Amino acid sequence: MARKLEELMVLIVEPSTTQRKIIAHYLNNLGIEKLTYADTGALALAQMQDYPPDLVISALYLPDTTGTELIKNIREDEGLKETAFMLISSETRFRYLDPIRQAGVTAILPKPFSQQELLIALNTTLDYYDTRYVDLDNFDPENIDVLIVDDSRMARNHIRRVLQNMGIERFTEAVDGIDALKQLSTRFFDLIITDYNMPKMDGKELIERIRSNTNQSSIPILMVTSEENNNRLAAVQNAGVSAVCDKPFEPATVRALIQQVFA
Repeated sequence: MARKLEELMVLIVEPSTTQRKIIAHYLNNLGIEKLTYADTGALALAQMQDYPPDLVISALYLPDTTGTELIKNIREDEGLKETAFMLISSETRFRYLDPIRQAGVTAILPKPFSQQELLIALNTTLDYYDTRYVDLDNFDPENIDVLIVDDSRMARNHIRRVLQNMGIERFTEAVDGIDALKQLSTRFFDLIITDYNMPKMDGKELIERIRSNTNQSSIPILMVTSEENNNRLAAVQNAGVSAVCDKPFEPATVRALIQQVFA
């Protein structure tokens, strides 16, 4: 069942009073009234234990921690691990943003941002909670066997959660390309979802090996990656990937790509 914007309960984690007011003002304008606030990571986690939100909107730099550590703590908590998380930050450097992408953030907004940009990010959050099954003409979603390849456990969990909401139930996980090839040597899969940057064997080499040296050379392969180098991404396309989408990815995009590859 799809949720509505006005049903969302949002926790804003932001040390700046001015920034909290801006975010709250935009949310109120969009019909979201159930808001709570925290100015530190510790306070946010304490409040979440008592009042679990649907969405956490956080700054990257907090007085006692970072947004990256906050989302990691949330993902490690059994009762909170599936909470949607949105980052708002002026930070643009890859080395600071990539860890939070890997942890399963639903959206990253720059500072300053517009109300329209916030609305787009909120719609991605609604997609994250969308439990409508993916519509596949000739396949039952629950019978599709998916291999998820990513060295980040939190990233694998995030992908699994989104796919489960689409009705997909059968998953096998691999931590890198070598591990994935071992899995492919023992069983058949219907779909592979892989990261690009991984130790031992990256996503590009994995795709090349699958296409040339396995008996599953025609399997659909979806790459979900935070890689920003256009030359590397072009090489992935040439290697035979079925589709590429960014981290953080929009669940609606993944849904459409899956429908496309199984058409």
